Amino acid sequence: MRQNRVGCPAAGLSRSGRTHAGIADRAGFSFIELLVVVALLLVLTTMYWGSTSSSRRHQQQEACRKNLEKIYVALQIYANDHSGAFPAIAGARTSEEALSGLVPRYTVDTSVFICPGGKDSSLPAGESFRDRRISYAYFMGRYATNAQALLMSDRQVDARAKAAGEQAFSSTGKPPGNNHGKAGGNFLFVDGHLEATPAQLPFSLGVTQGVVLLNPRP
Repeated sequence: MRQNRVGCPAAGLSRSGRTHAGIADRAGFSFIELLVVVALLLVLTTMYWGSTSSSRRHQQQEACRKNLEKIYVALQIYANDHSGAFPAIAGARTSEEALSGLVPRYTVDTSVFICPGGKDSSLPAGESFRDRRISYAYFMGRYATNAQALLMSDRQVDARAKAAGEQAFSSTGKPPGNNHGKAGGNFLFVDGHLEATPAQLPFSLGVTQGVVLLNPRP
């Protein structure tokens, strides 16, 4: 009988020890599960915001292309009125100086001269933007007969001619040439077609005699 009395507490302690150990094991497992859930949430959140950012950038690039298409209509009308010549101002040093002549006679929609992916301020409708700032570069000196030549583009890193493989747009997302961050930019050709390129050019960007590449004011 004594042995049973003595044995009972010992047995009770053993069961208690196992109970506490089981609780500790379950608590440890739950903590690991929590870490896994947190990690999964972080991954999903990153994927979501990355996808949203990519979608927003794509929408901005599409809106930019539509801007250039609308500007092209105004440029065509101008060329029809000027024997096939696109706007040219002697001594112009910025694209604003050359293109401001389109407003208001050939278009009153100045919003199309601001890239939705950039940070340029909006322009007053129907007013000249000669002394303001737009988002696009312009190849001044072109004629409607230069069908395959470049006519406009997103703001470039500089206004010099460039060989294939050289950088036309920002590769870091920082100015200059960062209308679309580091995702490259759009080119508008004289025949009206558009091409999107990465920061490094897939083709040469030559400037022939009588043609000047004008960037927007800094």
